[in-house]
Amino acid sequence: MNATTPSTESGPLHARFDGPIVMIGFGSIGKGTLPLIERHIAFDRAKFVVIAPDDSDRRLLDERQIRFIHRALTKENYRDILTPLLTTGPGRGMIVNLSVDTSSVDLMEFSKDLDAFYIDTVVEPWPGLYTNRERSISERSNYALRESVLDLRRRRPGGITAVSCCGANPGMVSWMVKQALVDIAGELKLDFVEPQTREDWGRLMQRTGVKGIHIAERDTQRARDPKPHGKFVNTWSVEGFLSEGLQPSELGWGTHEKTLPPGAARHSFGCGAAIYLTRPGASTRVRSWTPTARAQHGFMITHNESISIADYFTLRENGKVVYRPTCHYAYHPCDDAVLSLHELAGAQWKPQQTWHILSEDDIVDGIDELGVLLYGHAKNAYWYGSQLSIEETRRLAPYQNATGLQVTSAVLAGMVWMLENPERGIVEADEMDFRRCLDLQRPYLGPVIGCYTDWTPLVGRSELFPETLDTSDPWQFSNVFVN
Repeated sequence: MNATTPSTESGPLHARFDGPIVMIGFGSIGKGTLPLIERHIAFDRAKFVVIAPDDSDRRLLDERQIRFIHRALTKENYRDILTPLLTTGPGRGMIVNLSVDTSSVDLMEFSKDLDAFYIDTVVEPWPGLYTNRERSISERSNYALRESVLDLRRRRPGGITAVSCCGANPGMVSWMVKQALVDIAGELKLDFVEPQTREDWGRLMQRTGVKGIHIAERDTQRARDPKPHGKFVNTWSVEGFLSEGLQPSELGWGTHEKTLPPGAARHSFGCGAAIYLTRPGASTRVRSWTPTARAQHGFMITHNESISIADYFTLRENGKVVYRPTCHYAYHPCDDAVLSLHELAGAQWKPQQTWHILSEDDIVDGIDELGVLLYGHAKNAYWYGSQLSIEETRRLAPYQNATGLQVTSAVLAGMVWMLENPERGIVEADEMDFRRCLDLQRPYLGPVIGCYTDWTPLVGRSELFPETLDTSDPWQFSNVFVN
């Protein structure tokens, strides 16, 4: 197969890339991303390599005549292994990092050394950081990991494009925030021109009166077989979920907030856009809302976008922060994952010995309803997002469930945008062209809707038991937080 035609079933050809491509990791997201690359990016099959420590899905690669290297990348070997793979020429190479336990910052800097493109879905460290008792809670946070990327950008500005954190969330949700904000500003009949700069986006959000943003998700995908005791079951990477679930709970901290929540602390370094709690995200719940589930309790799992979105929309005057939205994840995973988290907590956070990712064949029905809830403005709250079902996922793409396709389609969009913008240096999803990226991704998102709601975290409160509430401002985090 040459580099001028897509490699599998027809689909619109969005880009072509003649250089070597190395995909690191071939778990549920790698398996799902590959057919989308084949469908929409023309590449030279002889220069595509997958490297992973697990060879359980090697058959899929053999069928496609794609080279597989059964190795784990480590801090000691990654340069020696990757350098010859990325310098076969002609032209630049590309790393598509869909792995866990590999340092995103080290791989990003290595890519810059070789003048190779780079994209990932999360800022990962080398193994051991999340459970290192010698590191402070602040140092084990996503805030610290993001700051390490920003430090690299300051040290090595410009150059070839490297996209940090471009999955569904983080990634797609940052594009949805901008679309939702434009929708709200239009509904409020504000006189505005669509922003072109970071400061202008912040000013538009301030003008609309948005106080905060929930990355509000409800996964209703249901497995055919009940979850067995002692096994962690999820609809996406169990290793990834365990890692972030056992990190401290984090959130971007808005200027409208009056008091810090119990156990909260500020970081002593970096942009200052976020706080953390001295408890894991897997034990921290918040009140939120999605269109199908309506009011729900979600887990405030730490995510990069909780920090990057709050930071992106921050406004400063004379060096002082005058506006920032609160931002955090409010995640209700599939029921089997909720049971798995309860089991994990009961074992004092000792992970289960076995795990399973629900495939498209395991799931009988359900959707992943993933979007953004912008709240506190004159229309109260507005949810904008994807309602992708398992049934539609099966029709759209192979080897993944609805959760996976929301991630893999964002990786595809990020790759295409990266090739269209090759000299942007290190970028976050918040800084990408949201319209272009959503246009690329939308065919894989099922129904994409926007809807207003009159729900607030005060609805139904104190009816059966007394509660201390801030009724003067329903959208204070003290009302959102589940004590």
